[in-house]
Amino acid sequence: MAKSIVKRQQVRRGFLLATMLLFPLIYYFLSPYLIIDAAMRGIVNGSFIVFVLLLVSGLIVGRGWCGWVCPAAGLQEACFSAQNKPARTGRLDWSKWGIWFIWIGGIGAAVFFAGGYRTVEPLYPNETWISIVEPTGFIVYYVVIGLIVLLALVFGRRAFCHYGCWMAPFLIIGRRIRNALSLPALRLKAEPQRCVGCNVCTCNCPMSLDVRAMAKQGNMEHPECILCGTCVDVCAKDALAYHFGRAK
Repeated sequence: MAKSIVKRQQVRRGFLLATMLLFPLIYYFLSPYLIIDAAMRGIVNGSFIVFVLLLVSGLIVGRGWCGWVCPAAGLQEACFSAQNKPARTGRLDWSKWGIWFIWIGGIGAAVFFAGGYRTVEPLYPNETWISIVEPTGFIVYYVVIGLIVLLALVFGRRAFCHYGCWMAPFLIIGRRIRNALSLPALRLKAEPQRCVGCNVCTCNCPMSLDVRAMAKQGNMEHPECILCGTCVDVCAKDALAYHFGRAK
């Protein structure tokens, strides 16, 4: 980085490390399979509730979950020491939407054949808040972990966020709704006149975005931005900052 990691980034990475370590305990609340399994039984489970909350959070903090809380994010950023090349973005980012639409269709079909939702069981299929309570549960868990790490090592920084994450679309949809309604929310803002085009922000962006170009245009709105604030903290000219307000 162009300058020392500021306190904010230390705190952010601490949050990601904590949730990464807690991943085996909270895995079922983020599971794309269990929401279908529960829907087939007419059950609103924990992952259903979490995904609805993610959609709502997108109205206020965009993809802040991805930048500050997601355990898969912590796992991918831990891979930076082994593979730190920028991931290819653009059209490839749409692959996660294909996965998401198929998955949403599966949930809809499950609800239809079950005759609708009939009960709410946040802890389904367990009776405790701990997700994986049997050794066999780790098999699926490590398959998911292996996929996340493999994508990060082969394709670059946070490749899973770009190509395979089933949670990101909820956050992106939430952000698009808030922009369409012009709701006040947490954003990044740029002062183009301060930008000297040094490209440090782009080189350090965990999501491989062309932050320099965004700053020069004065428009920091991007569906893949996770509001991690890395670009803000590495900018020596203070051309970037957090801002809570309405979109221009």
